[in-house]
Parts: sequence; structure tokens; C-alpha cells
Amino acid sequence: MKINHIAIAVDNVEESCKKYQEALDVKNVEFETVETEGVKVAILHLENANIELMEPTNDSSPIKKFLEKRGSGLHHIALETQNIEGEVSRMEGCGIQFLGKIRDGSAGTKVTFIHPKSLNGVLTELCANE
Repeated sequence: MKINHIAIAVDNVEESCKKYQEALDVKNVEFETVETEGVKVAILHLENANIELMEPTNDSSPIKKFLEKRGSGLHHIALETQNIEGEVSRMEGCGIQFLGKIRDGSAGTKVTFIHPKSLNGVLTELCANE
């Protein structure tokens, strides 16, 4: 596995993206709306991983609830795997708990989330390019 991205919840993805681009001197950015997750994302491509800025698109978005409770900040880390089904099965055998099933994510990926209680309070996404 490798780190795919670090996700940050923000109130305004365009404004936040400008700050990150300037601060990190990032030229390569993709914008996408992931309807199933209720978010608009800006993916800033770094040399060895990505930063994903996430803005809620509706009131039922988990990111909206996160922002109301905690404000802007680190939301989760994402780990990339070649075999998401195999990793989920292996991890469940180790007692890892997941939040929901494997589903479609941004940029054509398959994703699922590990419950924060399983990894010392850190929400962790598993993702795979299909």
C-alpha cells in the first residue's frame, strides 16, 4: 500500500485551492463533484501523493456535518491498494471495522472507509483504481 491522498474538509474549495496552490507551488489540479459522497473536490497533485480538498454540496453530506462539528481541517488519509476486496477481507480478519461497503469514489476509484476506532482515531480510506 501507499498513501494516495490526504483529505481536508473546507468551506470553499475554490478559495482553499488557491491558497494551497500558491503555498505549495502546485500547478496540476483537478476539480470533480462526487454526488454519492455529497462533495466537490479539488485534487492537488504532488510528486508522491495528492491533497484532496473537500467542500460539501448538500446538507446531508458527511463533510457538512464534519465542518459543523469540527471546522476546516484534516478529514482522512487514503491508502491505495491494488486489491481492495482482498485487503478488506484480510483486515476484517484482523478485527478492523469498516464504515459501509466498497463503493465508487472520485476519479473512477473504488473506496471504503475504516472506522476511526480501528486505527487510533484516524478515519482511513482504502482506495483502488479499477
